[in-house]
Amino acid sequence: MTSPSPSVTASPDLEAAVSEAVATGIPAALADLGDLVRIPGIAWPAFDQDQLVRSADAVAALAEGTGVFESVRVLRAAVPGTDELGQPAVLATRKARNGKPTILLYAHHDVQPPGDDALWETPPFEPTVRDGRLYGRGAADDKAGIMAHLASLRAVSETLGEDLDLGVALFIEGEEEYGSRSFGQFLSDNEDALRADAIVVADSGNWDSQTPGLTVSLRGAARFTLTVRTLDHASHSGMFGGAVPDSMMATIKLLATLWDEQGSVAVDGLAARDAETPEYGEETLRDEAGLLPGVVPAGDGPILSRIWNKPSITVIGIDATSVAAASNTLSPETTVVVSARVAPGQSAQDAYAALQEHLRAHAPFGAELTFSDVDLGNAFLVDTSGWAVGLARGAMADGYGREAVDLGVGGSIPFIADLVETFPGAQILVTGVEDPHSRAHSPNESLHLDTFRHAVATEALLLTRMNEITL
Repeated sequence: MTSPSPSVTASPDLEAAVSEAVATGIPAALADLGDLVRIPGIAWPAFDQDQLVRSADAVAALAEGTGVFESVRVLRAAVPGTDELGQPAVLATRKARNGKPTILLYAHHDVQPPGDDALWETPPFEPTVRDGRLYGRGAADDKAGIMAHLASLRAVSETLGEDLDLGVALFIEGEEEYGSRSFGQFLSDNEDALRADAIVVADSGNWDSQTPGLTVSLRGAARFTLTVRTLDHASHSGMFGGAVPDSMMATIKLLATLWDEQGSVAVDGLAARDAETPEYGEETLRDEAGLLPGVVPAGDGPILSRIWNKPSITVIGIDATSVAAASNTLSPETTVVVSARVAPGQSAQDAYAALQEHLRAHAPFGAELTFSDVDLGNAFLVDTSGWAVGLARGAMADGYGREAVDLGVGGSIPFIADLVETFPGAQILVTGVEDPHSRAHSPNESLHLDTFRHAVATEALLLTRMNEITL
């Protein structure tokens, strides 16, 4: 088979009609997005799981309402190694006709917990528009991704009608924020229904609110729980302090060995990728990340290289005596959760092995270390020579009115490795509706409304142009 041209377009009149249908449909899409944001669908067991079911049902109803699909189902898959089922996902499918390709559209309907409501300027599950942005938990990550898919499908279906021959599989996961525990099994259970020539993962970001980004690299992840023990029971800090190293002292000294004085990772065996990055200065970093005045950036080398191409280590949780319950006691045991980001090109397993070796070698005072709850996800690099990448770049240029920037992403989407393994012939396009000020996972998460409009226009053009291809 000869690969399709990456510069395929439809007739100007058809593309203009699709763009008009997109513009007309944006108010309804935003209203539907607001309804989804109102549903607090969180996959953590501590939260009301009925809300997650409600969220899946709402997405399924929206997919059914497009009139595009031959089948719309809410499904669960087993969590390997347990007797549990994963969280509800939506799978909607239509078969390709007349030799046209099939595209798989991915997003997720579960969201992060809101955190402290007091830190939100408006309630997290009450969508609120101000200053050109829609605020609410999930407004950007990733319910906007769902609505970008559905709004583009509505516009294309409305315009093409019976001439829409493109195969489409819509997969809206229900546990991405909870580790995608059943993702691999879901792929295995539904492999035929999900098989596609191109896959759009709408769960990333853009260069800024006006400039599209095509994510071509993602760091991997190695997360684990570390318990440090130095005593078999707590003791009086006044009676024994100075001679007895408690677990907190040992933990602080041990964790400090993970970074050098500049804040660069100092673990032998953690690799870095050698790749150029766009210009990105400290002023931009301060604006986008919220660095306080006087706080200097960590690490060395170009800033984007630190974020995209080098490893990082963050302590994201700690179990220790709270401030409110503090007493003059030597603690016998301290537990932390360590989250490492792994540079593209290195396996997460190798990175975890290097971290484990480093920590064991640097354990102070002979402290006893225990590792548990290990969660690994490999990095991802896109083959940018494929025809689908070319189509995506062209659609982004026309949908946003600006050329796309190839992005690396410091975060991880570990399930992409499962997609690559299950569908090695598919071209994977990692896109998204977020911009650097979306604050995904944080209080006051928001969606830039113009970015959403451009993202829908882009995907509608991509679908329209793929419908012109015969494989």
